Amino acid sequence: MNSMTYQTLLYYCYSPIENAEQFAADHLEFCNSLGLVGRIIVADEGLNGTISGTEEACKAYMEAIYADGRFNKTEFKIDVVDEPSFIKMHCRYKEEIVHSGLRDPKEIDPNRQTGIHLEPKDFLEMKDQEDVIILDVRSNYEHSVGRFKNAITLDIENFREFPEKIKELEKYKDKKILTYCTGGIKCEKASALLLKEGFEDVYQLHGGIIKYGKEAGGKDFEGKCYVFDNRLTVDVNEVNPTIVSTCKNCGKTTPKMINCANPECNEHFTQCDECGWELEGCCSAECKEHPRKRPYDGTGYYVKVPQPVNLEKISKRKHKNFPPKTTEA
Repeated sequence: MNSMTYQTLLYYCYSPIENAEQFAADHLEFCNSLGLVGRIIVADEGLNGTISGTEEACKAYMEAIYADGRFNKTEFKIDVVDEPSFIKMHCRYKEEIVHSGLRDPKEIDPNRQTGIHLEPKDFLEMKDQEDVIILDVRSNYEHSVGRFKNAITLDIENFREFPEKIKELEKYKDKKILTYCTGGIKCEKASALLLKEGFEDVYQLHGGIIKYGKEAGGKDFEGKCYVFDNRLTVDVNEVNPTIVSTCKNCGKTTPKMINCANPECNEHFTQCDECGWELEGCCSAECKEHPRKRPYDGTGYYVKVPQPVNLEKISKRKHKNFPPKTTEA
C-alpha cells in the first residue's frame, strides 16, 4: 500500500517578471529538482500553475515562491490527492498567463484595475440578492459539467472569446456582476474588461470555485468543477450537491467527463459509463472507427504520446547557437 502523501497546488500571481522566458527555463529546472509534475505558464505579467508532488516537495515549492518578493501575494489552493495529478512537468513561456483575446493585451492590467474581490463567505451572502447577476466566465466544456445555481453562462470555446461576448451582457449594466471561474485567474481579466467597457459594480469570487468549496462548503454549486489535470473534475458541494451534466450521446444524467479517444478530436465531453464502453470512449461512431483511436480503460484520460523529434528544427536551433529542446509530451 502506498503511504506517500501527495498534494496538488493551484495558483496564480499577476506580478511583472523581467526576462520571463529565461525565468521559465530556470523554473522548470527548479521544479524538476523537487520531483514535481504539472503545468506552469510564465509570462511577462506573472505566473499561472497547477503542480503536484509529495507534501514535502510542494511545501518546498511554496516556500520558494513566497521567498521571491515578486510572488509573495500568491495564494495556493491545496488538494490532498492519492497520486500526482500529472505525468510530466511543463513550464512554458507565453505572451499572457491567460489569453485575453485582445490585440493589445496591455490594454488591461489586473494589478491596476480589476473587480472587487469577494471572499467565499461574502460571495455566498451576495449571490442571491435581487440586484445581482452571477456570471460564469469559463468555457462551454467547463460549465457543462458544473456551475452555480442561476448563473449566466457564455457560449465560448475558450476564454479568448470572452471580449466578443461583453455586448451580450450590456443589459445587466445596472446590476452587480459577480464573476467566477475555477481558481480566480480568468476573473482578474474578465472583471477588468467589464470595468473597461463601462460596467460599474463588478466583483469576482476570490480563489474561485475551488476556494469556495473549501471555505463555504460549495453551497449551490451544481455538479462538479472541471480542473486542468488528470482528475478532470472534482467535487465541490458538500451542502446540497446535485448533478447537472448529461451524457452527450444518450442524454442520461452523468457527472463523468472524458476526452474523446480519437486523438484528432480529443473533445472534452460528458458521457455515461454505458455509452463510454459502447463507443469505446469516443464522442461518436465516426470517432470510434478512427484508425488512431486510443484504447479506452473507463477513465477517458490519455497521456499524450510524444511526437517524433524534428531533426531539421533541432539543426536550425544549433546553427543559431540555441540548445536543442527536448520533445514534449
